[in-house]
Amino acid sequence: MQQQNARQSLLADFRVVDFTTGIAGPYCTKMLVDAGADVVKIEAGPDGDPLRRRDEGDASGSSDAALFRYLAAGKRSVRGTLRDRHVRDFVAGADLVVESGELTVADIEEVRATVPGVDVLSITPFGRTGPWAELPATDFTLQALAGSMAIRGPEGREPLQAGGRLGEWIAGSFAAATALGLRVGSRSRGRGGEWADLSMLESMCTAMALYHPVTATLSGAPGRRTARTVEIPSIEHCLDGYVGFCTITAQMFQDFLIMIDRAELLADESIVDVRRRQGRYAEFQAMIEAWTSAMPVDAIEEIASAMRIPVSPIGTPETVTENPHFVERGVFVENPAGFVQPRRPYLVDSVLPGSIGPAPRLGEHDGALPWAPRVQPDRPLDESDAAPLAGVRVLDLTAFWAGPAATQVLAGMGAEVIKVESVQRPDGMRFTSTRSPGEPAWWEAGGVYQGANAGKLGVTLDLSRPEGVDVLLEMVRHADVVIENFSPRVLDNFGLTWDRIHQTNPAAVFVRMPAFGLSGPWRDRTGFAQTMEQATGLSWMTGYRDGSPMVLKGPCDPVAGLHAAVATLSALEYARAEGRGCFVEVPMVESALNVAAEMVIEYSAYGNSLSRDGNRGPVAAPQGMYRCAGGADDWLALAVTEDAHWAALAAVLGLPDTVLEPDFATAGGRRRHHDRLDELLTEFCAERDAEELVGELSARGVPAARVVDPSRILDNPQVRSRGFAEKVDHPVFGPLEIPGLPVVFATRPGQAFTTAAPTLGQHNDEVLTALAGLDASRLGDLHDSNVIGERPLHL
Repeated sequence: MQQQNARQSLLADFRVVDFTTGIAGPYCTKMLVDAGADVVKIEAGPDGDPLRRRDEGDASGSSDAALFRYLAAGKRSVRGTLRDRHVRDFVAGADLVVESGELTVADIEEVRATVPGVDVLSITPFGRTGPWAELPATDFTLQALAGSMAIRGPEGREPLQAGGRLGEWIAGSFAAATALGLRVGSRSRGRGGEWADLSMLESMCTAMALYHPVTATLSGAPGRRTARTVEIPSIEHCLDGYVGFCTITAQMFQDFLIMIDRAELLADESIVDVRRRQGRYAEFQAMIEAWTSAMPVDAIEEIASAMRIPVSPIGTPETVTENPHFVERGVFVENPAGFVQPRRPYLVDSVLPGSIGPAPRLGEHDGALPWAPRVQPDRPLDESDAAPLAGVRVLDLTAFWAGPAATQVLAGMGAEVIKVESVQRPDGMRFTSTRSPGEPAWWEAGGVYQGANAGKLGVTLDLSRPEGVDVLLEMVRHADVVIENFSPRVLDNFGLTWDRIHQTNPAAVFVRMPAFGLSGPWRDRTGFAQTMEQATGLSWMTGYRDGSPMVLKGPCDPVAGLHAAVATLSALEYARAEGRGCFVEVPMVESALNVAAEMVIEYSAYGNSLSRDGNRGPVAAPQGMYRCAGGADDWLALAVTEDAHWAALAAVLGLPDTVLEPDFATAGGRRRHHDRLDELLTEFCAERDAEELVGELSARGVPAARVVDPSRILDNPQVRSRGFAEKVDHPVFGPLEIPGLPVVFATRPGQAFTTAAPTLGQHNDEVLTALAGLDASRLGDLHDSNVIGERPLHL
């Protein structure tokens, strides 16, 4: 295991009071600890945070669970509630209070009234306002509402969850980015006072539904049913296990056909066309496995990577820590409790993260003196104050989804984000279009492009030419952040090294988001979200009990983007404190490893090899998907997390005494009899209306939801009441409705995004004139030579 350096604190004197339980809130504050915050965890009740117990239904364990120790490492523990004087004293000295339902709305308003300089961040399933605010929910039922499940798995089988409780980790990542946006804003205006109300559902809608509402609208069929598909090629059997592919571009797929010795298929449109390929799925799958099943993973990996086809062995609890790339980069480190965990997923100035602190014992810091109270502002924060990141300028050289997801969070919190593309190489997401080539401006009609780039300005520059680089460097002089996600060799070939960026603007933060990092044997490999899911174990955790691992369909892109946003804002604070810029490396795969940490931790601490288990989960029993009477797409997602839920469920379904067994009354018994319970629930749900069941069960406190098509995720009263669906006016397509930020700011009730994603080169004249000093003559010369432009070349 790699030796760690002394702690590198990026956040000077950042004080956080943490009331949260579960995964989302503790992961948020873990990320703050990783950046240097002082976090005091407030724990109520005699047993403290329920996550301390390995089995949340069993309080008999004498030591804290490994997952708790991962999430709580480096924090302090103080017992009490907001009603206790010593807890209120900590709040009086804090910069940020984080809660996940432990405080009432009245509690929060009282904190804001008595400590007007503290920021408050809430993390709850639906947000603290709206008609669904008090409904019961779990990660499983939220995935159903967020559109994630409806597109995973083949037609004819039940929709499938993303494994590993991924939605909670995503919400925690959004929360950490929000917390750091508040931090930067508080420092710039000299005070806090904001209440950021984050919805886990909206976080998951943003990160797990691929902007399907936007895609459906652009295709002329808003609210349409989204067909379920299974990617092919994807995760394939080989001689000694599984290997994963991702052929996201036409060139990659063509190379894949050549690799498996099926070049004759290059002329077969029913195979080459990704939309038609599903019709020959079984036949094509057999062709692939005829090649892969005769070869070991290592050989396939060597051949595919040489051909620049994204490839990865499938990470498992037993193998992921032994991956040679992760070993060489020192990605996995030892927790003080003796198990293995991933390190912080970013480096600043190439310095390894500092030593991991131990998780606190319950009440270990009960006698600690609270922080000295902060000086309180003269007036409360209100709409006249600037957005948290107002005044921060970001040059965004990113493409596809991971990089744009990072910069969109910054734009949504008020930063000026300038997206830099070229007419030679526009953002590749433009070409996942709903329009056919030949239609006017068809390259603007990509749903993910439109969803992930709203609120930004757009320019074009050919960085392969010196004059393009010169113009970019003039813009760098006026930027706070430069961020890119090219493969490692590209910027070096352009001459845009850290040394050159730093020489041009010594105060700038330069963020790079390579797929696998800037060092190690996988450095130059191409990788997309699916590759990250395959390499880290998220795919191993996702799939039917009787089937192969499955990709999750993209959430590792926004996961990487959110971690990059956290790294960027932490580094910006550090740079301002140090009076100089810094260099940040945020490998996509290391962000994914952090949200997949439970698999590694369970195996390292207990030898427990977690694997895909269909729609079942580690806490609820029964938990599953049950078809209802409305039709083939009417599925009920149900999670029974408490014994009282089972009694309520039995009453609502009218289960007769003849099918009830005494064992069903306990969580352990229900887990042992899960197969039988699935049979009963399948039978009794089949004659009931899904919406009716959801209403009756929710009223009794049972987490339940109807599975929602991803194109319909904005069509519910909760997100409407919170303003999550935002309307923008696109210069080509007219009014569009896009998902906003998954957080409502108390003092900034308007839209996060007021402008649509920029058309290619839309703001060339105004931005290049203002930031690079170009006059009309120079702009004309650059346009004539295709250094800038408004239309992709070579179409």
